[in-house]
Amino acid sequence: MTFAGAILAAAALAAGALTIAADDRGKRHLVYVFKPLALALLIALAALARSAAPPAYRTLILAGLGLSLAGDVFMMLRRKKFELGLAAFLTAHLCYIAAFRADMLPRFAVQPLFPLVIIAALILRVLLPHLGRMKYPVLLYVLVITAMAGMAAGRFIQWGGEKTLFAFVGAALFMASDTVLAFNRFVRPLRRAQTVILGTYFVAQTLIALSV
Repeated sequence: MTFAGAILAAAALAAGALTIAADDRGKRHLVYVFKPLALALLIALAALARSAAPPAYRTLILAGLGLSLAGDVFMMLRRKKFELGLAAFLTAHLCYIAAFRADMLPRFAVQPLFPLVIIAALILRVLLPHLGRMKYPVLLYVLVITAMAGMAAGRFIQWGGEKTLFAFVGAALFMASDTVLAFNRFVRPLRRAQTVILGTYFVAQTLIALSV
């Protein structure tokens, strides 16, 4: 990682921490500043990274980060646009799937998917009775984010290395963040849920940006 990259990553995590602190204190005007700022810094980090990955990888990661920024804006509004936010993040995960697939060999080991599929099935078993009209959108979202984490795991197993590990851990943390978010929204409120959701989310996105 270059010095500039380290500064951008640290600044993005600092903006994420300030977002969590502002959200915890109910200072929405600061959340409106620091949450988009964190993603904007990560976009800059990925755009400026020196990478041996295919150009398509950088482009798709940038697209995923940009869509995540849009999803953040929808989710943080006073009158949350949850469906629009869900759609933005769903499309971001599709971009990440395409990125992780871009430089993989034709043969893809499906074994990494098995534990993730079991985890996804357990998550859905808990969530489905509480989803109502959101049943099918959330079902689709869980399937896509599970595929994203599985693709990142397969890529790490296939190639190894620091950057593929960043992508895999980032994808796993993203899945954890969204699981807590869904449980907190649809099943029952959790103590300190926002801290967990945002903390894992910002670290996940930072690691994915560092994978470029």
